[in-house]
Amino acid sequence: MKNTENTSSVVEPTLRMHPKKFALWLFLVSVIMIFASMTSAYIVRMSEGNWLYFELPTMFYYSTCIVILSSVAMHWAYVAAKKDNFFHIKGGLIATAVLGITFLYLQIKGWEQMVAMSVYLVGNPSGSFVYVITGLHGLHIVSAIIVVLFTLVSAFRMKIHAKNMLQISMCATYWHFLGILWIYLFVFMLIYR
Repeated sequence: MKNTENTSSVVEPTLRMHPKKFALWLFLVSVIMIFASMTSAYIVRMSEGNWLYFELPTMFYYSTCIVILSSVAMHWAYVAAKKDNFFHIKGGLIATAVLGITFLYLQIKGWEQMVAMSVYLVGNPSGSFVYVITGLHGLHIVSAIIVVLFTLVSAFRMKIHAKNMLQISMCATYWHFLGILWIYLFVFMLIYR
């Protein structure tokens, strides 16, 4: 008879991610790919010549500051949720939504400045690219504002707190991602005008 030892194996923890977070990250990767292809096309088209060089609207500088402030407000709401500070969760989310709407307003004002400089959507590809890139980013900001508002409703219903961080965590990830994306796009357009 063989003497078999009972060896206990150590079970290593598996890396898990909530399915909703996984879906969010897949979505963010697809957004990265869209904007990477657009900026690549921008560079390729620029090198072909017949490119109108123009200064970016001053409103784009202001909207960059607003997007940074909105990320600060979102972080404030996230930290407040970790501390179960319901008043500050709501305040941070409201500030984020208001700053997001302000960002969109400044983008529209930036387009008006471009029209005043005789840079139109149809015409030279340089202007067309700026309109399309900023417009597509603006659409994502609209979707993010909707996400923030849904999160705000949950905050008013006291569903966001230290033991239930999924919704505000996903909201913050999406918002910060779009802020970083705007800064990348803005710097890109400053370098390649």
